[in-house]
Amino acid sequence: MCGRFTLGISLEELMLRYMLEEIPDYIDYRPHYNIAPTQQIMAVIHDGSQRRAGTLRWGLVPHWAKDLSIGSRMINARSETVLDKPAFRESFLRKRCLIPADGFYEWLKEEDGTKTPYRIIPRTGLFSFAGLYDTWMDPEGQRVSTCTILTTSPNTLMSRIHDRMPVILSPGKEQLWLDRTVQQPEELLPLLRPYPEEEMEAYPVSRAVNRVANDSVELTHPLA
Repeated sequence: MCGRFTLGISLEELMLRYMLEEIPDYIDYRPHYNIAPTQQIMAVIHDGSQRRAGTLRWGLVPHWAKDLSIGSRMINARSETVLDKPAFRESFLRKRCLIPADGFYEWLKEEDGTKTPYRIIPRTGLFSFAGLYDTWMDPEGQRVSTCTILTTSPNTLMSRIHDRMPVILSPGKEQLWLDRTVQQPEELLPLLRPYPEEEMEAYPVSRAVNRVANDSVELTHPLA
């Protein structure tokens, strides 16, 4: 699964990487080193003419849901069953997004039962999770836009830590993922593969990352 990640780059780097012309005024962007479910996170979509950035609440709430509480159980979507689940099927075909990150955390269960947090990073630096989004409306007519991160089977590196990993898209496949005219599963499903282990590294970090309130760059430093 993917339950925490980091985005520690500058706004200028983000705009350059994703070819964004502007960032909405409502976004007060700053680096984050312990991004957690239910928080507002950066996302990139394509509106048919250009890429656009915005924030989405992490934890997908389908438009037909009765309330927001379902979102806490929808932070990830398994790629193997994404077309079988009513909560994800429509978004997979029509509402796909990129979720920028420069690393993510996973916890290794040790023999003594304790869990050691690891930070996993692609060697290329900034990368994109494959995401899905939807918009839910509350009884008062307020719109809430939410998202989920797709997961897949682990590569060799990740299998030593966890039995799942997030889907990381190669830069050359990002535009295909964003293209709203592409709705054929046979074109999209091949993108949901494990990222090559030789292009990633993992290292243990401080257990301070366990506490969501902690959000400093020191969390990303290798454990001494």
